[in-house]
Amino acid sequence: MSTDDESKSQPPAFDLALHVKYLVGLKNKKEDFESCMTEHMRVSGLYWGVGAMALLNREEEMDPAEIVDWVMQCEHPDGGFSGNVGHDRHLLYTVHALLIVAMLGALDRIKRDECATYVASLQQPDGSFAGDEWKEIDTKFTYCALSALKILDRLELVDVESAMAYIDTCRNFDGGFGNIPGCESHGGHIFTAVGALSLGFALEQYVDDELLGWWLCERQCDSGGLNGRPEKQADVCYSWWNISSLIMIGKLDWISKEKLIQFILACQDPEDGGIADRPGNVADIL
Repeated sequence: MSTDDESKSQPPAFDLALHVKYLVGLKNKKEDFESCMTEHMRVSGLYWGVGAMALLNREEEMDPAEIVDWVMQCEHPDGGFSGNVGHDRHLLYTVHALLIVAMLGALDRIKRDECATYVASLQQPDGSFAGDEWKEIDTKFTYCALSALKILDRLELVDVESAMAYIDTCRNFDGGFGNIPGCESHGGHIFTAVGALSLGFALEQYVDDELLGWWLCERQCDSGGLNGRPEKQADVCYSWWNISSLIMIGKLDWISKEKLIQFILACQDPEDGGIADRPGNVADIL
């Protein structure tokens, strides 16, 4: 394991009520500095907030009807969603919007065919997916596209086999994946690559689970948290990406879950609620 300087003191218990208060409060914040700086990705912020509340079985406290009505204002006439009302549509915000309305039981309000056609139109000749009309390529967009089409029950609209083969071109000698061919392995990109391969039922074909499992478990630091790549600090976000990948390849028992839980608990804000990336830092929705 790599080392870091995070505190090793006993963490506090999980404060459910305080975190619920924090999440509900974030939904109503629209004019503070942080909200203004993230205006372009408000749909994604709502996804993380609603997702957290759903995990806590408290999503009804977020005013689901109001949230769904607002998300539907971000729907493009020709399918797909933008990150905020009046912005350009993008694959990332499209899948987050779909996940929000799915969690809140409102998928019937989506323009299903138009949305699926938009997502499918972003597949490139090499099997990859662009995020939007400007053609940026990234493994996360393949994951977003397949996730969206799975939700919409329209996977037949794209060449899944070609998408799987493209993901394989992003695989590295260490078993991990980069965001495009030739880029270093990275916890976030591994999650999107493995997630896409899982959706395409191609994990056994394209993943060396022993090699990848070793790379992922090596990300656990002395603090108990996991980092995103070698020689970096542990943080909660990368811990989530990495353990999600470990679960998908059946290697979660290769890390200390107890130490990871202690690390996450130590990242709580004991006064205002929420969880930060590292102990002592400011909490955020991600």
